[in-house]
Amino acid sequence: MSIARWEPFREILTLRDAMDRLFEESFVRPRAGWLGAAGLGRLDLDIYETKDDLVVKAAVPGVRPEDVDITVTGDTLTIKGETKEETETKKGNYYRKERRYGQFARSVSLPVAVRSDKAEARFKDGVLTLTLPKAEEAKARVIKIKPERK
Repeated sequence: MSIARWEPFREILTLRDAMDRLFEESFVRPRAGWLGAAGLGRLDLDIYETKDDLVVKAAVPGVRPEDVDITVTGDTLTIKGETKEETETKKGNYYRKERRYGQFARSVSLPVAVRSDKAEARFKDGVLTLTLPKAEEAKARVIKIKPERK
């Protein structure tokens, strides 16, 4: 069992992020799948931390890698892209047309400082994986206690 240091400001930021997300989802832009009703959409993300990196994963099925833009400005990550419609078939009658086309975007505050110049992005099977190395000041350091000599 390890003892973790309590950091009240980290919990305040987490609460602030949760309240921002609640407000956005409830009033600003209600969810309607991964693309909203007007073709503009919100991208759902998985963000987790390893010892040296911050990893962001996003499912973007049907999107080509060249149609996705990723930017890191300060502590904000922004992922934007566009799903383009295939050539529409005119030979028959459609019974359903539910796949959406248009733009999507998502901006999030990063929980730790990162080195965006060393970032790597991979795209496989419709999943975008972004690996952002942590800045040196964000990495945890072990400090050993030296015994006092008398």
